[in-house]
Amino acid sequence: MSAAKVLEFEELQRITGYTRRADVEKSLRRQGIKTFVGRNGPWTTIDLVNQAGGLRPADNDNYGPEIV
Repeated sequence: MSAAKVLEFEELQRITGYTRRADVEKSLRRQGIKTFVGRNGPWTTIDLVNQAGGLRPADNDNYGPEIV
């Protein structure tokens, strides 16, 4: 399984158009995007953004768990 791309606070500021941490968090929460709190501010992943938009993550695994 591939790792999801992390969107850090600076990217979230650019994407949302807000500069204050509280405004960025409020904007993401309103849109149903789950965020986490890091030392440098909130962060999330592309997969969580897509999930909030109703998209499912791509299934890049060619093998199921039964092969283990």
